[in-house]
Amino acid sequence: MQWFRHLAIVLSLLVSQSAWADFEWPERRKSQFFTDPGYYVVPTPFSIPGIGDGLIVVGAMTNFYNQYSDLYGFVAGGDLQGVGVFSTENHILEKELIVDFAIQNFSKASSQLYSQRGMGSDADDYILAELDNALFYGSRITYTLYDRRLEFYGLLFENESEAGALRNQDGSLIQTAEDGKKDTSIRYTVGVRLDLTDDYSDPRKGFRLEGSYWYSPPQDDDAPDYSIIDLNMTGYIPVRDNDTIVLNYFQADAHVNTKGETDSAVLQSEYFDCSSPLLSPQEQQDCFSFINNTIAHNSFGSVGDLGGLSRLRSFVEGRFKGSHARFYGLEYRWNINDEEKPFDIFIAKDIRTVMQIAFFYERGAIADDKSELWDEMVYSAGVGFRLITSSGLVFRADIAKGEEGNEVSIIIGYPWEVF
Repeated sequence: MQWFRHLAIVLSLLVSQSAWADFEWPERRKSQFFTDPGYYVVPTPFSIPGIGDGLIVVGAMTNFYNQYSDLYGFVAGGDLQGVGVFSTENHILEKELIVDFAIQNFSKASSQLYSQRGMGSDADDYILAELDNALFYGSRITYTLYDRRLEFYGLLFENESEAGALRNQDGSLIQTAEDGKKDTSIRYTVGVRLDLTDDYSDPRKGFRLEGSYWYSPPQDDDAPDYSIIDLNMTGYIPVRDNDTIVLNYFQADAHVNTKGETDSAVLQSEYFDCSSPLLSPQEQQDCFSFINNTIAHNSFGSVGDLGGLSRLRSFVEGRFKGSHARFYGLEYRWNINDEEKPFDIFIAKDIRTVMQIAFFYERGAIADDKSELWDEMVYSAGVGFRLITSSGLVFRADIAKGEEGNEVSIIIGYPWEVF
């Protein structure tokens, strides 16, 4: 944690006007606060193993009433029932103090749970872990200075859910949790971000450094008491007229103060009875993978996953879990069009500013033992398309290939950001 203290002290000193008196800022290409309004309504069908099929409708109003605030929401129907609301860029003090908040709830949520943490599991060695009544809510406050070049932020969020069921890969039931144990987790975060680039939302040259400290206090006797320190560094090197080479390095480390419950028998009594004679030998083995993952989390803590929409994009979301992570990436962003062009297609209205093709390569690893981090790194490589709007949105679609096949990502926002 020593490096984080040093970083915080240095950045605190940089706040003073005198410290910056003779410093030449990288020139910003445009305003860092958006007021051009836009809206989107996107219906999307879904099919989730173990849960079922349905339709989710996502809506957004950006910079509504020509102000800074953005509002997002979704409604999910069918076999999955859920609703969520997100609001960002709410200025308490104009261009200085900003608040974001989010809340979402699902009647049922599902994730792929692999037989072991780290990099040792096979791609098809997983079960589906279901949660009932999954609720997430949180808020972030940001103090921003010098045209968003220096920011201090704090974040608080809470997750609540009940143990639901375990299913095999085709969705067949292994076991239902009898008591539906309720788990609650709270995380407090403080962080600093130094942005010496030519643009906050679409940088093409410069350097960005971000460090944060996450604390997750235990909410019951079973949970571990641990914290996370992460560091995210990104460099932007301009090439040709408008293109950019992006280099990223990320690391995260969990530090456990007190372990949670690690007795397998106790955890089975609270979640799933993996020794039940009603289960086949394979089902017992699959069930114990849930218990063993829980023991590992309670022993070592957990940093953010690798795999999915942001890092190691050729792997499924949440593919690799552990308490220490290392990642680096390279991306070439080819800006094929750089002009403002309004569009209005009934379900979407905004102003397009940039169309971009990106080629990327990533490597990363995660482990509970830090000494094993560099032993078994995996890669992702691919190509993506991005559309950037004057309201500040970056629409991204990536196709990535790696050791376990191909994955397609469609989301808003550039990869490799901490948030």
